[in-house]
Amino acid sequence: MPSFTSPFEWFALIGIGVTLVAIGYIVSNKSEIGMPALAAALSAGFAAFSLVTIYGEGVMPLWTNHTENLWGIQVWWDLLLAVGLALFLLAPRARAVGMNVPLWALFVAATLSVGLLAMAARLFWLESQAASHDQAEPKFQ
Repeated sequence: MPSFTSPFEWFALIGIGVTLVAIGYIVSNKSEIGMPALAAALSAGFAAFSLVTIYGEGVMPLWTNHTENLWGIQVWWDLLLAVGLALFLLAPRARAVGMNVPLWALFVAATLSVGLLAMAARLFWLESQAASHDQAEPKFQ
């Protein structure tokens, strides 16, 4: 059995666990609207972690990490593809609720997952507001 002694290994394992729980929730949830508070909390938490990392280690290790070998490039491309696909899927819904998609896309391009989660939080909040407004309106036939 492997022994995990590095805090980085624990962070990696925690990330796997949280991701598996999130995937299970997403697959089993029947709601048509996401959870704005959860997306906002994840965005804020990941932004804080990113700022601590940048403060502690600087920005250059990011470049080194993703350009040192083929695995680094593979991970970088995987991140870019995942964020690009998520933005592609969110953009039509964001337009439908009146979000400024080009501005949000710039934010996502600059911050990747932090911006994507913030965009999702805003989208989910606007969709939930529209849904509650639609339910409150009397329907006449």
